[in-house]
Parts: sequence; C-alpha cells; structure tokens
Amino acid sequence: MGEENTVSCVIIGAGPAGLAAATKLTAAKLPTTIFEASSQVGGISKTIQYHGYRFDLGPHRFFSKSEKVNNLWNTTLGEDYFVLPRLSRIYYRNQFFNYPIKPFNALLGLGFGTSLQILLSYFTARFFPSPIEDNFEQWVSNRFGKKLYSIFFKTYTEKIWGIPCVEIRAEWAAQRIKGLSLTTALKNSLFPDRRGKITTLIDNFHYPKYGPGMMYEKMAENMQEQGGVLLNDSEVIQIDHISTIVDEQQHHQIKSIKVKSGEHIKDHALTNCLSSMPITDLIQRLSPSAPVEVCLAAKELCYRSIIVVNVVMKAAHAFADNWIYVHSPEVKLCRILNIKNWSPWMLADPEKTSLGLEYFCTEGDNLWEMSDNDLVALALSELEKIKLGKPADCIDSLVVRVPKAYPVYDMYYAKHLKTIKDYLASFSNLQMIGRYGMFKYNNMDHSILTGLYAAENIIAGAQHDLWAVNADQEYHEEEQRTLNDAVSR
Repeated sequence: MGEENTVSCVIIGAGPAGLAAATKLTAAKLPTTIFEASSQVGGISKTIQYHGYRFDLGPHRFFSKSEKVNNLWNTTLGEDYFVLPRLSRIYYRNQFFNYPIKPFNALLGLGFGTSLQILLSYFTARFFPSPIEDNFEQWVSNRFGKKLYSIFFKTYTEKIWGIPCVEIRAEWAAQRIKGLSLTTALKNSLFPDRRGKITTLIDNFHYPKYGPGMMYEKMAENMQEQGGVLLNDSEVIQIDHISTIVDEQQHHQIKSIKVKSGEHIKDHALTNCLSSMPITDLIQRLSPSAPVEVCLAAKELCYRSIIVVNVVMKAAHAFADNWIYVHSPEVKLCRILNIKNWSPWMLADPEKTSLGLEYFCTEGDNLWEMSDNDLVALALSELEKIKLGKPADCIDSLVVRVPKAYPVYDMYYAKHLKTIKDYLASFSNLQMIGRYGMFKYNNMDHSILTGLYAAENIIAGAQHDLWAVNADQEYHEEEQRTLNDAVSR
C-alpha cells in the first residue's frame, strides 16, 4: 500500500461532466485530480483512432440552450469547432423517411391507405387520449397516434432497449423527444424552428474537426495546464467514508478513496468528491457498505450496451445522411453513422468512406459475446440486406464494445433510483454528475452542465440541484439565475 496522498477535489471519471467540472475547479485554483479507469478521456464521447481513421461511439451533436455550455465548447476549440448541417433519415420498408418526421414526406412514402389510417389514429388520440402516460407507448401514441407510433417508434425503440415499449417509462420519451408531436412536426415543416426550442427539430449543430474526442482531449490538456492532475488507467476500487449522528439523522462524509493503477493501490484523502462512475458501481464500492436496501436497489438498475462495428468502404460516397435510423425489423442493426458527412478530416483517405454500424445489446447476451469477426460479418450482411453497402467493398474494420451506455428506464427504475438518491443525499461532500453518475439519460450538454454546477457548488457555495438538470424542457435553474443576475445589476 502506497502512502496517503491528499487532494482537495477528486473527480471520478474523465468524461464530459468530469472534465467540465475540472476545467472550472482548476480555473478557480482549487487542487483537483481526475481518476479515469481507461486509457483515454471522453467517456462515451471519445473518438477512437485506428489506421489513420477516427471513429465515434455513435452520433454526438454539439448543441445546447445553455450559454455556459456553449461558451465552454467555443472557448475550448475555437476555429476547430464548426457548424454542420443535419440530415438524418429513417430506413423503413425499403424507403427513407425524414427524421425529424416531416408529415408530408411520411404520408407520401407510406401511401394513401396507411396515411389515412395515421390521420384517423392521430385525431383519435387528440380527442380521446390515454388518460395515463406511464409508459413510452402511451406517451408517444398520445402525441402521434397509435398507427404512426407502431410504424416509426415501436420497432426501433424495442431494438434499443430489448424490452416492450409498455415496460419503458414515459420519462425516457419526455427527455429524448420532448416538445415534439405530429402538430409541432407539421408546424416545423411549414415554419422551421430557427431558435432550437425543440432540440429534436434542429437542422444544424456544431462539431469538432476531429470528432468529439478532440473537445475532451483539449479540455483535459487545459485543466492540466491550470495545475489539475489527470491520472488515466486509474480505477477507483473503494470509497471510504465516516458516519455521524446529528439530530437523530445519520450523515456521511467521504474521507478517502483507494485507486488501483496497474499493480499498485494508493489511498487519496479528499475534501470534495464528484463522481461520474456508474452509480451502481459507486454503491458497491462504498466502505462501510451501504444499507442492504440501497445495495439491492443498485442491483436492480439495468443498462443497455452498444457495439459499434466500424468499417472502411472502398466507395468515396455512401449516402447523404449524417446518420440513419434503421427501423426495419428484419435486421438487428439500429443506426448507421456516416463519418465523412460529419467531418472529412476524420478519414485517412478521402476516396474511402467510413461507417459506424450500431447494435444495442446487454452485457453477456449472445450479441455481446459474438467474436469480432462474426460481428463484422453480421453488420456487412445487414448493410447489404438494406441496400446500403456490399461486403466486398469493406477493406478494414474495427469493433468497439461500449458497456453501460444507456440507463434503462424500466417500470421500476424510479423507485430503485429514489432509494439510492435518498441515501446519497446524506453525504455532505459527494455530488453525482453525468449520465453514468446520475443514472439519467442526459444529452452531452446536460452532463456538462451537471459538472459545471457541481463545481459552482464547491467554489461559490451555490445550491444547484443537479438532479433538476434536464428535468424539463428548459434549463430552468440557469434561466432563473440569469434573471436574478439581471435583477441584481
């Protein structure tokens, strides 16, 4: 056991949330150390380099209604951060449909009979909506009608989560496609939303020259120049805390963490701890152990993982889209990322095309356990089946497995998460940040905002409720604080 090392602020995980917090903390001259279990920063927003090509772990749009987040992104990369027009479509029944859904395009492609059923179903939902919106099916059907839900939402959503839509909580839909309905989609097709009020409808966004990983590698570089410490390949294996009783209430404080780097384990004492590691792992690593009911709740939370089969194709052009959603039920493939249409600088050879083919699965299932060669063969065969590529054109490939990418909003997750949150609220110097840390399906900017707010809570004694970020359509905390600042001036 190495000697104890003391730092002020410890951040577990060098993803977007952790790096954003570190950027703010080091700018305020607070001693800060990030421990990252892997060899690369960025979390699920990192960019993989392979034979001169750069691959993302799925599409990562840089768009935010938060001035704080936009300022951070802009100042980090400057000219290497550009505006990109969006084109994304749905592949269904051997046809392409615009997404976000454009009613006229959808109705034309589906034919008169199906279109009439969609309209009748929509008006039925408008006048006789389901009085209960507990699950994904109810939430979407109330806004689009059951017919359009069954065509454009059901199959794809069940591919992602591996469970029926009736077992998925409505909160996931509210977070991912909030503000969107057939009415708003129709309005947007006639009068496009230029303000980005509904994130799903935006038609352009920012993107780094060399992929999202470039953003977070630069953040890591900046925080180290400010005096921060970043330790890769450093896994937090134990979180030691003490307990006290105040007014008959139990309170906890983290005193130190044990970090494993290679064969070495070292204790690091701390004053404040920000954690973006999976909340389920954090509960398991507390010492003394969390109460039995909290441990049981953590075991009940589930994640979905991603496998990205990256392929380099001979063709100089594949298709016009940035990415395509594959709703066709005859293939397991969920999404195709056309990397050249995000940034041509991510290709080693401009005469080639690189694609990221995404599969959703659960760690340990048949898909997850397939060999890389079998996964590449599957992906190429399905690409050919939907007429978007030929196996013979593939000249190179790389398979990347991404564990615990998506927290699963099943019908019981809210109860289990509340049990964990209530317990962790008794820790005076611990804040949970990011998608993993909060078991919350945050966008990238939401995760960053939790990191920035957590840092402000430490630096200035602010009282930001991190769990309120992405709780509704607008970032009401930031708006309210901006209003208060204006009033105070």
